[in-house]
Amino acid sequence: MLQTAVQPAVVRRARVADAPAIQHLITTFAERDEMLHRSLGEIYENIRDFYVAEDEDGRILGCGALHVCWAHLAEIKSLAVSEAAQGRGIGKQIVVNCVEEARELGLRTVFALTYRPEFFARVGFRVVDKATLPHKVWNECLRCPKFVGCTEIAVVYDLALTATLPYSLPML
Repeated sequence: MLQTAVQPAVVRRARVADAPAIQHLITTFAERDEMLHRSLGEIYENIRDFYVAEDEDGRILGCGALHVCWAHLAEIKSLAVSEAAQGRGIGKQIVVNCVEEARELGLRTVFALTYRPEFFARVGFRVVDKATLPHKVWNECLRCPKFVGCTEIAVVYDLALTATLPYSLPML
């Protein structure tokens, strides 16, 4: 069987020029109701929250954001990896960067609302009741069109309980 080489991805902070590619990735999954839509304006306003993974040709393969919600709490938002690049650890690399930034900021907890809790469980998150995240629920969720019928699952990573993530990823 012929094996093709997988190009490595580099995770870095997003730049303003990355906003259209970030929106395209998010829209791909949002149109299938797998995540929330993000307007281009919203992405520009929050560009400093975002990380992107790019290949050696500069193509954006994945994105994700760490958004501080409160003095002790941040959310990983808009985590998306192009279908062609899934299974290469890109999502994990983005999550590692987000968690390490949260640790550097002195936060205690990182959470995500997701339809794929098994992905987050593999990187050390645990499922919790959304009601344990009151700052999130009473802020952004109330404005969400899916609030009443939301089926996303809350997952958290307790920074205070762990020194590092339960696995090691090479930082490319």
